[in-house]
Amino acid sequence: MTDYLAQRTRKIDASGIRKAFALAGTLQNPVNFSIGQPDFDVPDPIKEAAILAIQEGWNRYSQTSGDSRLLERVQEKVRQDTGWDNPLCMVTSGVSGGLLLAFLALVDPGDEVIIVDPYFVIYKQLTNLLDGRCVFVDSYPDFRLPIAQIAAAVTPKTKMIILNSPSNPTGTVYTEKEVLAIAEIAKKHDLILLIDEIYDAFCYEQPNPCVGRFYEKTLLLRGFSKSAAMTGWRVGYAACSPILGPLMECMNIIQQYSFVCAPTPFQIAAITALDYDNRPYIQQYRQKCDRLVEGLKGYYTLQKPGGAFYLFVQKPDWAANASEFVKTAIENNVLIIPGNVFSEKDTHFRISYAAADRDIERGIDILRRLAKR
Repeated sequence: MTDYLAQRTRKIDASGIRKAFALAGTLQNPVNFSIGQPDFDVPDPIKEAAILAIQEGWNRYSQTSGDSRLLERVQEKVRQDTGWDNPLCMVTSGVSGGLLLAFLALVDPGDEVIIVDPYFVIYKQLTNLLDGRCVFVDSYPDFRLPIAQIAAAVTPKTKMIILNSPSNPTGTVYTEKEVLAIAEIAKKHDLILLIDEIYDAFCYEQPNPCVGRFYEKTLLLRGFSKSAAMTGWRVGYAACSPILGPLMECMNIIQQYSFVCAPTPFQIAAITALDYDNRPYIQQYRQKCDRLVEGLKGYYTLQKPGGAFYLFVQKPDWAANASEFVKTAIENNVLIIPGNVFSEKDTHFRISYAAADRDIERGIDILRRLAKR
């Protein structure tokens, strides 16, 4: 009996990604294309900065909004990227922590949140948890921003529009023309734009345009989990223009009563991460992407991603849906994620190519065989 659980818990489900992550531990030497976690380790200079911070005693709470030295550096970066004169910033417990704070501060029961489908899983779950209403806008088959459909989806109950670029799960990087069009929609209806840029460093063909340059009511969320492989260190940041000062203040208050602060020694190490040149890693991931796209060409229908480290691939014709195909793939020792974890459809599956090159080669061979089953 679970009658003692809050009603809101019935509106969310365990992450399909985490289920696959747990399953990986039960398989013998699987090709793990499931988890969105860099296969390289935290670079040594960043590790050394964290060790030094611990040894020097930076082990207590920081201010709720974050360590002042990290905040100063983050503010300068945001100022350069957005053109905001005096950006407001706070350090969060990863971008996921920032998302939770933002949703708690913004979404009331009945509020509508426009989400481009496919989407990162947390957007739907947080909206449902807070009794909001997800308004999904289909971006199939090319995963570009459906501008007209987003404009048509706005109602008097719309609270915000969420963009994720580079995208998880599709790897799409939006163009300046696309984000400018969304900014105009938000400006027309006085909406919040929430921008998730956790994969900002992973852009292969073009830089990721910063929406904040076009619209002041933008909440920007960034972090270090992917660019510096600090997934377990839980350090991100939120930024906005002064016009959204009440939102930032509210997020800080909620953080006081929840996360308290991000881990202090890792905040100190994040300063080093800001200065670290990760371009060699980015180039390696570009090559992984090219190899996988080339290896699956002619076997599957897919769009070549412009960033992040994911492919969102259409299931083969023989499978009734992507979930059926994923089950077969797992039986053949390849861990992938069904598309319905990220979408209202079940037609595609996600591959994370944050994997060793030898596993990418093994995975290509197995997926080729499965395509022709």
